[in-house]
Amino acid sequence: MTAQKHVQPKNEGEGSRTAARQYNEAAKKFAQSGKVDKAAKDAERAIEGDEAKELKRAEDKGRVHAAPHEQKREI
Repeated sequence: MTAQKHVQPKNEGEGSRTAARQYNEAAKKFAQSGKVDKAAKDAERAIEGDEAKELKRAEDKGRVHAAPHEQKREI
């Protein structure tokens, strides 16, 4: 019987190529899925509808952690 080693994944740091590749692959898959228009329309309804205040509060909460020059930037 062989002993199994617990191999720590390589820490790639903040510029993780593995994570970037996984994100890019998922984004490409979604873009090619044909679901983009529906997702965009759903998002538009959310920001213009009943969820608007809740979404704005969440955005403001997230901006607290942003760099000062990004805190007031409009998307």
